Amino acid sequence: MSREKALEAIKILKKEYPKTKYYLDFSSPLELLVAAILSAQCRDEVVNSVTKNLFKKYKTARDYANAKGLENDIKSITFFKNKARNIKEACRVIAEKYNGRVPDIIEELTQLPGIGRKTANAILINAFDKIVGIVVDTHVIRLSQRLGWTKEKNPDKIEKDLMDLIPKQDWRIITYLLKDHGRAVCRAPVPTCSQCKLRNLCPKIGVTKKL
Repeated sequence: MSREKALEAIKILKKEYPKTKYYLDFSSPLELLVAAILSAQCRDEVVNSVTKNLFKKYKTARDYANAKGLENDIKSITFFKNKARNIKEACRVIAEKYNGRVPDIIEELTQLPGIGRKTANAILINAFDKIVGIVVDTHVIRLSQRLGWTKEKNPDKIEKDLMDLIPKQDWRIITYLLKDHGRAVCRAPVPTCSQCKLRNLCPKIGVTKKL
């Protein structure tokens, strides 16, 4: 897809989802880091339900690092054992190396257990208002491929293609827009193309069945 068509698609999505926003609840960088680790392959609603009580119980990185019952606190989350281990270890590093403060540099964030580039971007954008990349989640991958914005399958390569195509002022919002549209219309595996406001722009790459 040309840059011109991509910009038109973004304009349409902004009009379609005027109240789009980040989907995890948090009130500090540490809370977002924890929520973001929990959110991998887990519905946002479940994460927000769990963190509502979790954030009342644990206040500092040291609290998480020393937590004895963290697994039980997050047992309704997918892969809760691995995520509990990653949270405890990441918070141990934050407490010992960064004096309890979540780092705001992507190279430092991605060195923490459970934090890949997608999660690091989410933390930087939403907790620190630092935009150095685009959060590439499953919705972004699916829709950007269908729209012809990328031919790549690797998330890091997809991110690079999107950063080349999309103006930097839209790097924050594009993830929210594609997630909203992916949930409402461009679902997996069968999109509702007949109701899609992008149907005249979208080449529907990889779509074998549609409604």
